[in-house]
Amino acid sequence: MSRATREAYRDSLLPLLKRHPELMCLDSDTGLFSAEFAAAAGDQYLNLGIAEHNLMGMAAGMAACGRVPFVNTMAAFATSRALEAIKIDIAYNRLPVRIMATHGGLAAGHLGPTHQALEDLAVMRVLPSMTVVVPADAAATEAFVEQSLNLPGPLYVRLGRKPTPELSAAPPPVIGQAQTLREGGDVVLACCGPYPVLACLTAADVLARQGIEATVLNVHTLRPFDTQTLVAAARPVQVVVTLEEHWRGGGLGGVVAETLAEEAPTRVLRLGMPDQFVDEVGNQEHLVAHYELTAERVVRAVRAALDTAARPAKTDRKELIS
Repeated sequence: MSRATREAYRDSLLPLLKRHPELMCLDSDTGLFSAEFAAAAGDQYLNLGIAEHNLMGMAAGMAACGRVPFVNTMAAFATSRALEAIKIDIAYNRLPVRIMATHGGLAAGHLGPTHQALEDLAVMRVLPSMTVVVPADAAATEAFVEQSLNLPGPLYVRLGRKPTPELSAAPPPVIGQAQTLREGGDVVLACCGPYPVLACLTAADVLARQGIEATVLNVHTLRPFDTQTLVAAARPVQVVVTLEEHWRGGGLGGVVAETLAEEAPTRVLRLGMPDQFVDEVGNQEHLVAHYELTAERVVRAVRAALDTAARPAKTDRKELIS
């Protein structure tokens, strides 16, 4: 079954509004919420129009007065246009604002670079007090929305636009704890988000048929980061490969590399979007394939890394002379 993470969030929010009068849903004319939703939510739903900076400022004010706002906008606008308000009004004051950012990564591929969010994880994960999560499917989204009720401080949730497949046999996700979807002793595949997680699971199957066993980690929480699980998985292997729908700098690959450099030095290969703005027109599926955020690319990267590691090191000529 395929469901969109943004729709799973919306559908799980309304029952929570009814049970928790302190919750608010602040919209920026996203089109995600129907007239029926607004009528059922009553005074707990406000559509502020396309004014993202004001959206974050109002959310901060409500949170300072005891409310818990869920604010809704596109990821590209939340983390660029409204960043100052998020940084100063929300994160600085450690307020319980839930930033529900749709169209993450390449989900708005058809709208071009202005609407694509390929920097949002890098931006949000460096803000003190900010929790950053990337659900891999609709069920994880519902779990994170429920868990957010008891979460101190602000939360950033990266959501998609279109339906994506559900993960099968995945353990229940918990904010702050990486999910081990598969275990193996040769390589670690660390990923986040629907398409990268599915690609890494497929890549692990292909590698297994070639005699290479991979651990697959769904690193859905970039902050606070689950250092313990990553380090335990990385210590026995020769290479860790990360895959994300994000520029290679600062996102999942960045936090994995930083963590292992300090805790368990390991070779890290960061797979993601190239260091350029998207120059191809197409929907999310087309762009994911075009920029090779795919199982095939993961398999090639793993094979190349392991082949390099298996080659004998070249002997220095000075050593031969001595």
